[in-house]
Amino acid sequence: MGRSYMYHYYMFHKPAGCITARRDAKHATVMDYFKELHNDNLSPVGRLDLETEGLLFITDDGVWNQKLTHPNYKKEKCYEFWVTGEITEEAKQQLEQGLWIEGFTEITAPAKVVLTDRSVLKEVLPDLPVVLQKKYSERQPNYPVVKGNITITEGKKRQIRRMMKAIGCRVIYLKRISMGEYVLDETLKPGEWKEFVP
Repeated sequence: MGRSYMYHYYMFHKPAGCITARRDAKHATVMDYFKELHNDNLSPVGRLDLETEGLLFITDDGVWNQKLTHPNYKKEKCYEFWVTGEITEEAKQQLEQGLWIEGFTEITAPAKVVLTDRSVLKEVLPDLPVVLQKKYSERQPNYPVVKGNITITEGKKRQIRRMMKAIGCRVIYLKRISMGEYVLDETLKPGEWKEFVP
């Protein structure tokens, strides 16, 4: 790329049900939403798993990508979560102080956890993305659900889901709302994106 090349930065509200990859035989990918730009240099910044929605950046600036994703930079990532089960004060402290997760070689870095609401599955089901409504519609309707936000500085594979599993909870909804100093534009619906200047 010559000096005249202008990098591109897009804020994307990734929907649940698509994967963070360039191509996939089975599922829609995040890059499918950017085909119209005809820019083969674009890549996702980090990744969100199939069922997670929310803030994802797409760019052709590899240096900026690294600054947001490399563990050395310890960028805070905040997620809204809904889990089935109970989060006791003790469990909340475990999440915040760091805990052992199966397959990890060390405990997770300290996290920040704010619990915002308690409900039951049948009450929150209509608010879930359609792909998740189908998945959880057969579960016990009165199962307790806890809502909250969790902020982490790591980004290991399925980390929040595995952290919640370690305290006996199951994530049913996960949405990234911020990454570093950037916050998801709430006017963007799932599947929508906008260009911006970092």
